[in-house]
Amino acid sequence: MSGAPKADPRDEIVEHLSAMRAFAVSLTRNSATADDLVQDTLVKAWSNIDKFQAGTNMRAWLFTILRNTYYSLRRKRKREVEDTEGEMAAGLAQKPDHDGRLQMREFGEAFAELPDEQREALILVGAGGFSYEEAAEMCGVRIGTIKSRVNRARNKLTELLEMSEDDAMEMTDSVTQGIVAGNQSAA
Repeated sequence: MSGAPKADPRDEIVEHLSAMRAFAVSLTRNSATADDLVQDTLVKAWSNIDKFQAGTNMRAWLFTILRNTYYSLRRKRKREVEDTEGEMAAGLAQKPDHDGRLQMREFGEAFAELPDEQREALILVGAGGFSYEEAAEMCGVRIGTIKSRVNRARNKLTELLEMSEDDAMEMTDSVTQGIVAGNQSAA
């Protein structure tokens, strides 16, 4: 055997943790659930690393695993019993709103009203930085479908937030800015 030793693809996984967590939070809308989802994704990726094709996009592979894990979890949760008595909800506390928090909460509520497919497309393209082609491949749909989902999602957010095209929303983080702003000419 000659040549340099092959790089272990597991070494690259850590580079994508923050992006995976941001995607998981956007899907679950709950930081604890998002952390669990990222952990499950990492376990699956690590144990199936032999299925990763060297030279392909590790980030897209991880996001695909995360997305599939999320939808599996969601199907499972539909069959679970909810907090009908409200005991758990009664024990939750909320931090007081500050200047940007109210706007972010309004954005979060509007974002939560979007269908899963539109939210997912917006996160992948707007916040995740994936190309339409990569997002389409991860979601198993055509590129036109992803473009349509992103465009409809942005239009719906603008409507829900009662914004005109000229309005600027002060964003507290780059992920949210990427979701709302986007490249309108590409959509």
